[in-house]
Amino acid sequence: MRLKSLKYISPLIIFLLAWLAFTKTGWLTWSPTIYAWIFIPLSELIIQPNKKNMSRAEEELSKKDKFYDYLLYLIVLLQFISLYIFLTSLKTTSLSWWETTGRIASMGLLCATFGINVAHELGHRINTYEQFFAKALLLTSLYMHFFIEHNKGHHKNVATIKDPSSARYNESVFAFYFRTIIFSYLSAWKIANKEMKKKKISIFNWRNEMLQVQIIQLSFITIILLLFGWPITIYFFIAATIGFLLLETVNYIEHYGLQRKQNKDGTYERTMPHHSWNSNHILGRLMLFELSRHSDHHYLASKKYQILQHHEDAPQLPTGYPGSIILALFPPLWFYIMNKKIDQLQPHQ
Repeated sequence: MRLKSLKYISPLIIFLLAWLAFTKTGWLTWSPTIYAWIFIPLSELIIQPNKKNMSRAEEELSKKDKFYDYLLYLIVLLQFISLYIFLTSLKTTSLSWWETTGRIASMGLLCATFGINVAHELGHRINTYEQFFAKALLLTSLYMHFFIEHNKGHHKNVATIKDPSSARYNESVFAFYFRTIIFSYLSAWKIANKEMKKKKISIFNWRNEMLQVQIIQLSFITIILLLFGWPITIYFFIAATIGFLLLETVNYIEHYGLQRKQNKDGTYERTMPHHSWNSNHILGRLMLFELSRHSDHHYLASKKYQILQHHEDAPQLPTGYPGSIILALFPPLWFYIMNKKIDQLQPHQ
């Protein structure tokens, strides 16, 4: 089992490439971007998806193996080290505009892949320290409200019109950005305020989670500003924006056009594997710690990444997550491919 677990070290390749991007010049400043958006998508056009699930015995052993958890904890440390190296590397005045852009794009990839994706995994844990790690990672993308809205909003309302993170049939990813970014943020405020009212505490009390988020993120930005100045702070903002736009693109492809049926009493049917798009392309699965086995994640959110399963009734994306993200950025092509798939699954409403 230990040999099988070592495959999850492969995402650390991105950290290695990011280190090259932040310490070298020329095309190497783009090396993480080339790996994520060219090498992996092209490879997944050739490598066949792997639908194999663990046996029950293997699953039990994997659940007890702390290696999978320790790897995520290591990533928390590596993310902050990488952010510091990134900020420091921009102090040099010898960089060309395209080398600076390459470093920003590289940090943006880290913000999405680790700052948000690994935070997503840890955010579903019940241990306080793991939730703390999740919030710390989200801080590097200035998207800490995701912890609140995703766990208490998205998983409750997924694949319904109530969920700002579920893309609708024929909705382009660019229209989706506008809707999900604004309304997910507002939803997080509503959730936090509602919890305060339940406790009969003022929404302006410091214990309001969303107030805490604003204070922490503003403090973090201020520290960067004082240490590195305005230009580098703006570069950080751009990298963080790339990070959360990639997250929202992932949200877009994960539930595009899928809907849960509404019951007569206004409630919705239980979330099932067929309410999320799935991908078994192995490179994308490893890069994102099995996020692409999203159908099983929504079916049982408490499952750890290493034991997520393939479901035969889960709709399948045409390629892995990296390739699907690129496809989503070309709406006519995305609609042409995905709407055919949806029409074969269910009539859209």
